[in-house]
Amino acid sequence: MTTVLAIDVGNTNIVVGAYDKDRLIRTWRLVTVHDRTEDELAVMLDGLLGQEDLALDEIDALVLGSVVPPLTQAFTRLAERYLDRAAFIVGPGIKTGVRLRVDNPSEVGADRIANTLAAHRRYGGPAVIVDFGTTTNFDVVSAEGDFLGGSFAPGLEVSAESLFGRASRLFRVPLTPPATAIGKNTADCLRSGIVFGYVGLVEGLLARIVAELPAKPTVIATGGLAATIAPLAKGIEKVDEDLTLEGLRLLYELNA
Repeated sequence: MTTVLAIDVGNTNIVVGAYDKDRLIRTWRLVTVHDRTEDELAVMLDGLLGQEDLALDEIDALVLGSVVPPLTQAFTRLAERYLDRAAFIVGPGIKTGVRLRVDNPSEVGADRIANTLAAHRRYGGPAVIVDFGTTTNFDVVSAEGDFLGGSFAPGLEVSAESLFGRASRLFRVPLTPPATAIGKNTADCLRSGIVFGYVGLVEGLLARIVAELPAKPTVIATGGLAATIAPLAKGIEKVDEDLTLEGLRLLYELNA
């Protein structure tokens, strides 16, 4: 058994996936705390792995895609200390199999490269990936598997928190769709505007992106809120919540 730990570190959540070769055993989602130490992270990971009768010292490789520099450093130290080997970090200089057809390739985040590779392997191209995270990323993949660019929008939770923080008479509501767009009370009015309004943003951006492509793409949703928004948004064909983790695993495999 070759066990690979793929870790996607975002600004809001850390998603962890344990693989036996190419089989995903289990995933976990953690809240991102930027100043966690390598020892705290090790205790957390060891506890999670124990749910599957695994242990941190049994991990053969740690694959990391991170947009949080302090946690990149902490996971790097964790691998050296607890696994006695270097972490495989997705960044400049590695083989990706993805050509970056953008103005500044060095600006492209690890998650977008991982999404592009996994989407093309699983679904072919062209494709558009809608990744619902702290930001909602629209990643565009060519028929050949190249990354063509895309779009960033404020994430649903970020948008909602901004509203609640600035409007003193409004209160937090669950980010679930109400029965109708016309709300009859404050909570339903908020849920309608936040959820259905965000669906409108997704549909509008998707329509513009698709119109600029030479052929109809497969549209794939991933990320923490994919299962909430995808059923409401026209144009999204598939939900693949493990897409980024699979991309990280594939990147490790390409370089191993």
